Amino acid sequence: QVQLVESGGGLVQPGGSLRLSCAASGSIFLILGMGWYRQAPGKQREIVAAFTSGGTTNYADSVKGRFTISRDNAKNTWYLQMNSLKPEDAAVYYCHADRVTYFSGGTRDTDYDIWGQGTQVTVSS
Repeated sequence: QVQLVESGGGLVQPGGSLRLSCAASGSIFLILGMGWYRQAPGKQREIVAAFTSGGTTNYADSVKGRFTISRDNAKNTWYLQMNSLKPEDAAVYYCHADRVTYFSGGTRDTDYDIWGQGTQVTVSS
């Protein structure tokens, strides 16, 4: 079973920056639908940024111009660079993949709708 391991969260002042990372475990063949979501207390989980099926990027209006999603296929890792952070950005951030194909025990398998464990981002003076 594929696991997504997140890192990079923490406490930052308004206007500061953080970079979140999400790494898929195992011998990965292909990852489709890499993205980032967040959930603040009392609010619904929302999509923040993602790679579309066409390979382009899509961002929530609230983060456009400030956040950048990127990936390193060789490392089976994707990132969320967050600049000019605002208090409203504080949330638990989750990475997500629509589909991950991997090798295990000499066979190929595919997992769907995979979530990271979440990482806390706090923006405060």
